[in-house]
Amino acid sequence: MTIEDSAPARPLVYAHRGASADFAEHTRAAYLRALADGADGVECDVQLTRDQHVVLLHDANLDRTSDGTGPVAERTIDELRLLDFSSWKGVHIPLAYGAQSEQFLTLPDLLDLLRNSGRDIGLAIELKHPSPYQLKLEDRVLEVLRRGGWDPLTSRLGNIRVTFMSFSPDSVRHLRKTVPGEFICQLLDDINVAEVREELGLGPITGGAVANVMKAAQLEGERILNDCEVGMAGPGIDYVRQHARTVQRWLASGRRFRVWTVDAENDVALCQGLGIHEITTNKPAQVLAQL
Repeated sequence: MTIEDSAPARPLVYAHRGASADFAEHTRAAYLRALADGADGVECDVQLTRDQHVVLLHDANLDRTSDGTGPVAERTIDELRLLDFSSWKGVHIPLAYGAQSEQFLTLPDLLDLLRNSGRDIGLAIELKHPSPYQLKLEDRVLEVLRRGGWDPLTSRLGNIRVTFMSFSPDSVRHLRKTVPGEFICQLLDDINVAEVREELGLGPITGGAVANVMKAAQLEGERILNDCEVGMAGPGIDYVRQHARTVQRWLASGRRFRVWTVDAENDVALCQGLGIHEITTNKPAQVLAQL
């Protein structure tokens, strides 16, 4: 049975970095709350440490979500475990969700939480690029999953349904060598070169070069979906609003849709009306109640 065969009447709800509206993103508390809320799946971003451990962090740098600074890739796993990744959110963590020192998670840590959920659960892994370790990130993630008993043909690890996603077409193509296309999601953002150049604040030449690279990745991602090289499309909600005809064409061609980050009631209704298969949200309880 494929993911498509088992699609329910309503969109599946994936918790974006856990229930990240309630607790700090990617923490033990955020994922345990998502499971308690009844989320159909959870989403995570992965980075590599200096000693090649797969850790759950969105940013390449530590500054925004911890009391540390500098690149994640320059720290060892032991150094990261000494940092505080939850206090910045300013919310109390119930004792049942672990101590502050237990909030930082590796990919194996998250797999353990999902195994212990006692039910079928989805896991969407986003491979973050650019990475200083390039495509070694993908290889390490697959190695961790295989070590846990992951079956590439079904992309299952016990009760966990694993899918992979990235904005990077290179990452998607690399994953495609090992993983069936139906379990790979090409992420898309609507890149406006002029706006990105201004937001980056890097100057007209450097900023323009970076923005052009991002736009090229968007166009290549769209080509991958047009040519049906992977089975899943992962646009942001803004992209869905701006490119309704493209979305409808991909839906008609059999692409499965996972839309991020859908928190507002009108956006949830839009996705449901379009027949979107999966919604990624910071507020799984609220979205499930609406659906």
